[in-house]
Amino acid sequence: MNHAGDAPDDLLSRLRQFHSDYFPLHQQRFQDLVSQGQHPKTLFVGCSDSRLVPYLLTGAGPGELFIVRNVGAFIPPYDGSHGLHGTMAAIEFAVLHLHVERIIVCGHSHCGAIRAAYEGVSDEAIALKAWLKLASEALLPVQPGAEAFRRTEQRAVVLQLERLMDYPMVRRAVEEARLTLHGWHYVIEDGEIHVFDALRGGFVAASEASNSGTGPYRPYVDPDAPEQATSL
Repeated sequence: MNHAGDAPDDLLSRLRQFHSDYFPLHQQRFQDLVSQGQHPKTLFVGCSDSRLVPYLLTGAGPGELFIVRNVGAFIPPYDGSHGLHGTMAAIEFAVLHLHVERIIVCGHSHCGAIRAAYEGVSDEAIALKAWLKLASEALLPVQPGAEAFRRTEQRAVVLQLERLMDYPMVRRAVEEARLTLHGWHYVIEDGEIHVFDALRGGFVAASEASNSGTGPYRPYVDPDAPEQATSL
């Protein structure tokens, strides 16, 4: 309870508003999700950036997305070379237990993780420094700038898709046509998702795309930096 003169507790107000306004309108949906369990069809792996809001982008409601978020939307290698991680556990759970039908990896413009991978972070950020090494294969051998950041953000998405295919349960489900992989790059300032289209060999604005992303993938070649290409 606030004391006289204290600022209003906005977070508490929002919690109360959810309970009094939103929940009554969707109460049956939430009760069904409890009695029948969750059956999301999509695993959404997204950056933790506050400007990326999965439910707004996809129009999904409660029970439709199984979400895991981290700095940069990175996928740890399955070989354990970077140690165990909650993202790895979430992928295994989503594929083996929830039997999701698609996995989306969503990066975005102006990503602080990609910038930090180029510029470095404080020595005090021990875990963050180690975590950003997961982006090293996507970095370009150029002076970092707006264009390099944008292309690296997209290359990083493709790199994560590549790592996903090293997860045996993911590869098996993809090869058996039970699971599809989708790479997205959200351009915040345009309000548009660019999807990775293997047939067209790059990212295409959703407003012009023929699909929401394709996979497995043909080799991805950055036209301006072919020596740094990643493939699936």
